[in-house]
Amino acid sequence: MFTGLVSALGRIVSIKDGDVRRMTVSSPYDADTIALGASIAHAGVCLTVVACRKTQMGAEYDLDVSPETLSKTTLGSWKAGDGVNLERALKVGDELGGHIVQGHVDGVGRVTARTDEDGWIRFIVEAPTDLSPFIAYKGSIAVDGVSLTVNRVEGDEFELMIIPHTAEVTTLGALQAGARVNLEVDVMARYAARLMQARDVAPLNNEVQS
Repeated sequence: MFTGLVSALGRIVSIKDGDVRRMTVSSPYDADTIALGASIAHAGVCLTVVACRKTQMGAEYDLDVSPETLSKTTLGSWKAGDGVNLERALKVGDELGGHIVQGHVDGVGRVTARTDEDGWIRFIVEAPTDLSPFIAYKGSIAVDGVSLTVNRVEGDEFELMIIPHTAEVTTLGALQAGARVNLEVDVMARYAARLMQARDVAPLNNEVQS
């Protein structure tokens, strides 16, 4: 589990195709703190470390990415040299500064407009139609792994305001119109929708069946 607060910027070192795609990532994390099997979010996608090595920068580690993940996220279009938002898995006692993020991307959105305003950035993002009902005004959404607040919703599009600090320490500052981004809606919205659906189709436990 994650919080949507990016803790480091990494870089894709290499990509090798096989039965699964292996990606090597360079990061400033201390290699001694990364165990084999550790979960790290990459642009909002939870991936498992399968090998790790110390470097002068910090750590270089390998990830195996399945065809399903490549087809459902932006990872299929990544290339060597690309920057990537990183977040370590939440530990008991850590500050929950963003919102609960599972690292399970729900879909890929598209930036339809960018407006720069005195260091701030205003983005309009188009979400897949099936995700739109889960995106609410002043609700939370993870965009490329960054916990953000929705400022406005209109149809399939929603608006975000990016503060200068976030633009500087994440990949969001480099996004331009046309860019594809990983989206994860608030898990509470999904559970609420599922409960409403179940209420409509299933009898309550205390109902007497004839």
